[in-house]
Amino acid sequence: MSLALDATDLRILDAIQREGRIAKLALAERVGLSPTPCWKRLKRMEKAGITTGYHACVVLRLVAPITTVVMRVTLGSHRQADFERVIRPVPEIVECGSVGGGVDYFLKVLTRHIDDYQRLVDGLLEHEIGIDRYFTYIVTKLVKDDVVLPVADLVGQGTGRWPKPLRSGPLWPFSLPGRFAIRAT
Repeated sequence: MSLALDATDLRILDAIQREGRIAKLALAERVGLSPTPCWKRLKRMEKAGITTGYHACVVLRLVAPITTVVMRVTLGSHRQADFERVIRPVPEIVECGSVGGGVDYFLKVLTRHIDDYQRLVDGLLEHEIGIDRYFTYIVTKLVKDDVVLPVADLVGQGTGRWPKPLRSGPLWPFSLPGRFAIRAT
């Protein structure tokens, strides 16, 4: 079911992403509505499946030492269903995306130590789920880890803060469509 969202709905989504425990009254004030219409909008979006839960953001490095690994996987046979069935319940695999371009999957894996990661990989290989090749990339510095999605920007109703031109001048004699125009000076 597709639900048409207006600017007020987008402000509600932004607010609850930033503060999942925001009080109903504070949410209504923040988006410029009275409490009842605000609550109805929120419930309508929940019913449509646009919001599926409210979560706390845990700064895991303050709880326990972790190793973050990005794993690139190429399957030797077309056994995507087997691969996906086996990796879904593995709690250390926190993200997995099927991609195009000569690689089949990218996984984000969180473990306490690199040895734990290697045991996880060994277990995946023992399942014989078609992994032909895998590459391991250890994250040495987390540069950005936003959990707030830019919903308004993605539906074309945002502030247009990004992307901004990195430079202008004679090397940029073109314009991108819409609000992201870059002009030569």
